[in-house]
Amino acid sequence: MKSICEFKNFYIHRAPVDMRKNINGLAGIVEADMKLDLKSSSLFVFCNKPRTRLKILYFDHSGFALWFKRLDESKFPWPKNFEEETITVTREDLALLLDGVNFFTRFKEVHFENVL
Repeated sequence: MKSICEFKNFYIHRAPVDMRKNINGLAGIVEADMKLDLKSSSLFVFCNKPRTRLKILYFDHSGFALWFKRLDESKFPWPKNFEEETITVTREDLALLLDGVNFFTRFKEVHFENVL
C-alpha cells in the first residue's frame, strides 16, 4: 500500500457517488466524467451523498487499489460552492479532508490601508 506522499495529483469528484461502485465503476467515472488519466500518479476521491463514506482510487503500476473510510459519528467536509465537477487539491488539503477539517471555506485575505 502506498503512502499519500507518493502521489503528485489529488482530484475530488464533487458529485456524490453510490458507494456500491467498485474499482471498475469508479474508474469509469474518472475516465468519462472527470476526463483524467487513470494511470497517472494521482489519487481520485469520491464521497457518498450523506458524506459518511469516502473512497480513494489509484493505480500503483501493477493494478488498481481502493481505500475506504467510514465515519461513525460525523460527516466529511465537502465542497459546495464549486462549479467544477473535478476539484484539484493539494496533499495537505487531502490530509485535512481525511481528518475532517473543512478547508473548502478559507478565510478571505484582509488588506489594511493604515494601521493605528
